[in-house]
Amino acid sequence: MTQADLSALTIGVLGGTGPQGCGLAYRWALGGLSVLIGSRDVDRAEHTAASLRERAGSRRVRGTDNAGCAAESDLVLVAVPFDGHAPLLTSLRSPLAGTIVIDCVNPLGFDNRGPYPRVVPEGSAAQQAQALLPESRVTAAFHHVSAALLDDPEVSSLDIDVLVLGEHREATDLVCALAEAIPGVRGIYGGRLRNAGQVEALTANLVAINRRYHAHAGIRITGV
Repeated sequence: MTQADLSALTIGVLGGTGPQGCGLAYRWALGGLSVLIGSRDVDRAEHTAASLRERAGSRRVRGTDNAGCAAESDLVLVAVPFDGHAPLLTSLRSPLAGTIVIDCVNPLGFDNRGPYPRVVPEGSAAQQAQALLPESRVTAAFHHVSAALLDDPEVSSLDIDVLVLGEHREATDLVCALAEAIPGVRGIYGGRLRNAGQVEALTANLVAINRRYHAHAGIRITGV
């Protein structure tokens, strides 16, 4: 998959007004890709899209509601809080049928001892997404990319690898290419969707590292 191929696609971002979704949308818009921001609040989605058009110098960013985002996009990133994950995907089962869905949701909890991974009955947020969207091709990716770095216009390149997990080779290859549309980022295939749980859980460790060292830590895979 080339960047020219990616430029022909519309990338939907559910939760595109939040830090992670907005940060990834910003980077894709900088790369000249077509991005559709989805939100429960259409006005908020359109406001975010207008800001991204100005910041990224691109006219290929629009805002709409979640249902419109799901229906109009060629592939869709899910970047919503875990508590809203299942209700949102259940409501979008029909418009997301046949679509590649990228789940970057991290089911984390926080208490006075710090961050920790929450138990998900299906095994992970990504596996929950696949159970709720049986006609979609769900992948898991973008769990460990700092929203602060994504949103910082002074950061021209990110020193990070993105692990991409899924059952369908075409889908994981496409998501790897989407990761590599961000300068400095590599997309690395990380296994089947059943392995998404430990990838999501690792985010708790990275949050703890970032708090201790006042950093924006990510991961790199060596030897590849």
